[in-house]
Amino acid sequence: MAAAAAIRRSLLLLSTLLLLLTTTLAEIRTTTLRSDSRSTIPFDEFGFTHTGQLDLNVTKFHISTPAGVPKPDLSLSGFFLCTRDSWLHVIEQLRNNEIQCSLNSKFVKPIFTLDHSNPPVDQFSTSFQVNDANQFTLLFANCVPNLRVSMDLRSAMYNVDPQNGRRVYLSAGKTSLPWIYFLFFLVYLSMAGIWIYILRSKRLSVYRIHFFMLAVVLLKAFNLLCETEDKSYIKRTGSAHGWDVLFYIFSFLKGITLFTLIVLIGTGWSFLKPYLQGKEKKVLMIVIPLQVVANVAQVVIDETGPFGHDSYTWKKVFLLVDIVCCCAVLFPIVWSIKNLREAARTDGKAAVNLMKLTLFRQYYVVVICYIYFTRVVVYALETITSYRYEWTSVVAGELATLAFYVFTGYNFRPKTHNPYFAIDDEEEEAAAEALKLEDEFEL
Repeated sequence: MAAAAAIRRSLLLLSTLLLLLTTTLAEIRTTTLRSDSRSTIPFDEFGFTHTGQLDLNVTKFHISTPAGVPKPDLSLSGFFLCTRDSWLHVIEQLRNNEIQCSLNSKFVKPIFTLDHSNPPVDQFSTSFQVNDANQFTLLFANCVPNLRVSMDLRSAMYNVDPQNGRRVYLSAGKTSLPWIYFLFFLVYLSMAGIWIYILRSKRLSVYRIHFFMLAVVLLKAFNLLCETEDKSYIKRTGSAHGWDVLFYIFSFLKGITLFTLIVLIGTGWSFLKPYLQGKEKKVLMIVIPLQVVANVAQVVIDETGPFGHDSYTWKKVFLLVDIVCCCAVLFPIVWSIKNLREAARTDGKAAVNLMKLTLFRQYYVVVICYIYFTRVVVYALETITSYRYEWTSVVAGELATLAFYVFTGYNFRPKTHNPYFAIDDEEEEAAAEALKLEDEFEL
């Protein structure tokens, strides 16, 4: 009951926060600066093809300097594009005093300098064609000492499809994401259908946790459907048109139910015992609120963009919370392994307990591999893969998640001779022999 109440409170909190936040602008993004004196301000990143385009619209523009400071040289302030590799060269030039401002570097693409609007006006617009296929970051350089800049910037980055002339607002390496997510949606929907068939055909061996597993699969499928629509609308229009809100909601539900399922399986709930112990309930009480925090952090990161003012802080929060959640769900499995190992040495049905222990060990290893792959390997793929193949890290992560779902469903499916409860005489003897060999090996 306490867990259900916590889930309801978490859902209410997340829904409220989502309503208060504005919808994602994706590759059309609005950024607000107020009295910002940073020398370099990054805005957004995009993978361009040979038919790339950047549209900038600046409103509420204002600059200010301290009293008594001479008129600033506005040619040293403006917007430019730069690749990650080129930025390393720009930094080296600045360190060696080869250039006074990053706008003067031959490694950047200047777009607009403030001296072009002299005297400065409170709004202006410009367009810039990007003919070099690469991943560029939009930045603002402010190389004038003590100059503070305020503005509302609306940036639109897109590629033009040469076949039909339509704008494609998804980065060059992400244009295939809509149909990739839809394909995985169909896979999970098929899995849900198969699971329903198994539940109907194995009624006598079905437990409450099997229906919970069905809910996890369905939520994952709906999450992928919402992400399909989210990316599809962004690709065509640059905005998610509200699909991002549904995506965030189903992401939260999918995440919290998956972590809860791992905890419930790890404790043997519904299989070994119909209730949770106090310490196991505490794990759920920790995981559920942390999932709320993690999803709020993800929303803020998506809304503010990769270079938002608070984006770096929220990224650290998200990473920390995610690590804590991953560690927390492992404790119940470790407790179950410890209890089964002790029972295997004292209980009369030692072989049965050994079979359960082996199954828990396998699940523990698989959970570790799943967490490591989706948190470390997928991130490494995002880092080292060319911007043209950004979709590969998404496919890798989804394939790993699919494999984890299939493994969990197969090993804990409803069946007559469940290793949690009973095994036949031949398996009993084999397990007893294995237990004896294990004891001899440890000695």
